[in-house]
Amino acid sequence: MKYEKIEINEEFIRLDSLLKFSGLAETGGHAKIIVQNGQVKVNGQVCTMRGKKMRKGDKAEYDGCTVEVV
Repeated sequence: MKYEKIEINEEFIRLDSLLKFSGLAETGGHAKIIVQNGQVKVNGQVCTMRGKKMRKGDKAEYDGCTVEVV
């Protein structure tokens, strides 16, 4: 399982942007599809809102990989 920390300097980053920035999604379109299909978990819960605001301490999981916002 891959675990990565992504540092942000803003208040939040959108879930689809986080997936794209971290490399878990190849493109923004790919991020949109995997989120809408219920393949992404946020803090352990399935999330289908691609615009979900991810703040420091939040974790996104997809395909055996976890990304934490720091």
